[in-house]
Amino acid sequence: MYNINNLEEYIENLCVKAKAAAYNLSQSTPVTRNKALEILSNKLREPDIIAEITEKNNLDILNAKENNITDTMVDRLRLDEERIKNIAGALVKIINLPDPLGKGDNWIRPNGLSVRRVKVPLGVVGMIYESRPNVTVDAAALCIKSGNAVVLRGGKEAINSNLILADIIGRSLEEAGLDKDGVQIIEDITRESANILMRQHKTVDVLIPRGNAPLIQNVKENSRIPVIETGVGNCHIYVDYNADFETAANIIMRSKARASVCNAVETVLVCEKIYKEFLPVMKKRLDELNAEIRGCGKTLEVLKDAKAAVEDDYYREYLDFTVAVKVVSDVCEAIGHINKYNTNHSEAILTNDIRNAREFQAKVNAAAVYANVSTRFTDGEEFGFGAEIGISTSKLHARGPVGLDELTTVKYLIDGDNLVR
Repeated sequence: MYNINNLEEYIENLCVKAKAAAYNLSQSTPVTRNKALEILSNKLREPDIIAEITEKNNLDILNAKENNITDTMVDRLRLDEERIKNIAGALVKIINLPDPLGKGDNWIRPNGLSVRRVKVPLGVVGMIYESRPNVTVDAAALCIKSGNAVVLRGGKEAINSNLILADIIGRSLEEAGLDKDGVQIIEDITRESANILMRQHKTVDVLIPRGNAPLIQNVKENSRIPVIETGVGNCHIYVDYNADFETAANIIMRSKARASVCNAVETVLVCEKIYKEFLPVMKKRLDELNAEIRGCGKTLEVLKDAKAAVEDDYYREYLDFTVAVKVVSDVCEAIGHINKYNTNHSEAILTNDIRNAREFQAKVNAAAVYANVSTRFTDGEEFGFGAEIGISTSKLHARGPVGLDELTTVKYLIDGDNLVR
């Protein structure tokens, strides 16, 4: 246990240990790293360990309810037996992915210089995240597979769950013959611990925030470590003039059914040519979720019990069963609206006009742009990455689901015959 009076020293020591372990991981074989993940996957299927995790998770859920956290956010915390076994299954998918390290290309220059470019680990990854305890396992597993160490600083809501999961991960590393310090977790849940982690630029190579907008903004503004920005998802679906009503309404409903995730739809844009006919069909499906609709003037003409939307509603990531609706003239206005209000996460068009679909995909600024697909597919597992450490909304190095390849950098290996310049 740490001494609260020496919080900075405590976190510095964790990061120093992670730095040393990162070398151990970077020099390990793919077989050994996969063995650690296999041990972890097997542990997460053991009845005693499942019971241990759910006991700690129940404490987090009880504390969350006592603090009046919304039901959708409580759902993000929950780890029942099925979810734990799903995490174990996701680990198997990561194991079966190709090793990301050592891949590359090579060429020879006219002077005989032989250049090889190969993928190597980033080193030590710092994670500041909230709520969802499955992130603890996803982040650790992807870092282990890619030869990185990781320092985890989860949110107060899931602290008991995160601590037990980190302990199980450490044991799995040790049993595989790897340094258990490769996965560190910060036990302190005050804001100061996050601020201290942001200053560990001598030992931590990259910082990934995953959570609400204020958390990510704080990290962007104050981190002394390079940041991969992830998370905030003000996602839109545009329903074009010739979309099938029932299909579109179903996609919208399914895109909101799990409201607490960052790839859930937050705003629906509807073509002016169809809004009078389509909006009642959409509302009928959203009523299945007891969703609240906040709409523009034309929306209120059709949906009498909708609330009037204000400007801020179109910027919001609700993370709840609320949907903003706006009627737009055509695909061009939809693109303009999205590029003004979105967070560069995931956007979708529902249309039978291939030209509109391609124009939408070409002009919308986002990490993932869909045609006739739910925004909910922005996910590492759905993209074939096994899992993801977050959804990057930035443009440098990593964009979209941050998987194994995004947790690597390159090293140039140069050979020559005593060349000078």
